[in-house]
Amino acid sequence: MSPTTAGIVGMAALLALLFLRMPIGIAMALVGAFGIAALNSVGAALHTLGSFPYSHAAVQALSVIPLFVLMGNFAAVSGMSSDLFTAAHAWIGHRRGGLASATILACAGFAALSGSSVASAITMGRVTLPEMRRYHYDPRLATGAVAAGGTLGILIPPSTVLVVYGILTEQSIGKLFLAGFLPGLLLTALFIVTVVIVCAFRPHYGPPGRRVALRERWSALGGAGAFFVVLVATIGGMYAGVFTVTEAAAVGAGLTLAHALWRRRLTFAALTDALLQTVRTTAMVFLILIGAHIFSPFLAMSRIPVDLASALTGLALPALAVLAVLLVAYIMLGMFLEGFAILVLTVPIVYPIVLALNLDPIWYGIFMVIVLEMGLISPPVGINVFVVKGVAEDVPMGRIFVGILPFWVAMMACVMLVIAFPQIALILPNTMIR
Repeated sequence: MSPTTAGIVGMAALLALLFLRMPIGIAMALVGAFGIAALNSVGAALHTLGSFPYSHAAVQALSVIPLFVLMGNFAAVSGMSSDLFTAAHAWIGHRRGGLASATILACAGFAALSGSSVASAITMGRVTLPEMRRYHYDPRLATGAVAAGGTLGILIPPSTVLVVYGILTEQSIGKLFLAGFLPGLLLTALFIVTVVIVCAFRPHYGPPGRRVALRERWSALGGAGAFFVVLVATIGGMYAGVFTVTEAAAVGAGLTLAHALWRRRLTFAALTDALLQTVRTTAMVFLILIGAHIFSPFLAMSRIPVDLASALTGLALPALAVLAVLLVAYIMLGMFLEGFAILVLTVPIVYPIVLALNLDPIWYGIFMVIVLEMGLISPPVGINVFVVKGVAEDVPMGRIFVGILPFWVAMMACVMLVIAFPQIALILPNTMIR
């Protein structure tokens, strides 16, 4: 069997295992080990299985993952998510569609603490959906805003997906975080514009709420002050060169822990739950990374990434045409696989193509994450849709997908803007103080 044939068989086997619901990390390790045994030797495969889990997990850069996850869990315990929504609600809730816009702003804020789209969708869904139901919001707009807003968790730093991309491509995680900041704000703004447009055509979708006195608005904003302190300390500290990424994560976790203690919300049960959730999430990410590192040598032996890169460069297609092909491919994959699976499956194949086309790897990481966000709300899988369905059990799945469609279009607009104006993603990392 030729290396290329073995690679194709291995990819087919991996996809089959994923559709059988085998965890992505275990599936990649299994296929990678059998592939290395077939193309090299059983001894090489056993050596890889014996050494790679430790050598690729005992990396100092990976400590950023549990620290940022812990920061997000402490933020949820301390009530920062409720504070963010309360502040946004006080300032714009009286406008038509204001609660949906406040939900998106709160999701963006919580994304800057959690780094997880699923965590953002669950946490903010529990906080905001009852409030929108109380003001008689149409379920399509309400659930669509939560599902779309939750996707910001993998774009706005700290993003677990960007950490994994940085490790797989050996790019600076700090630069990736800074690169995701402005596109994250852009996408947040596009989501809010989407709410305004929807409510302009369907005013009954988002009835205006109660107008709050100016004094109460400032009070609500002050209540969210802890969030701004954490944001400035972590993101601002990284940009100014005061902290490394890992140090910023540790500072953020410490500040959110202090806030939870100050508000007297960190009970023993809450602390235990936060720590267990952090361990579970970290273990999942580490398992995926270990599996990817076992699978990558097999993929390299098959020469599929190199052959694809050579074939595409030989066709002399413009970079935009290749990006269009990748965009369609990612959207189609997003209909059946979740974002992490797509990331670890495709980066080893696509990254040589990115380098061959002289595309900036930092910029491409942001492009890829935005497209992965689109997959999070694309049918038939759309993992964020299922998360929101779990919170809003009385809303039919079809209505949630209908409500998401305008936000999906906004995501496509964001992709087009990032392609047309790469500096949206690159200006902050290129000016980062070293």
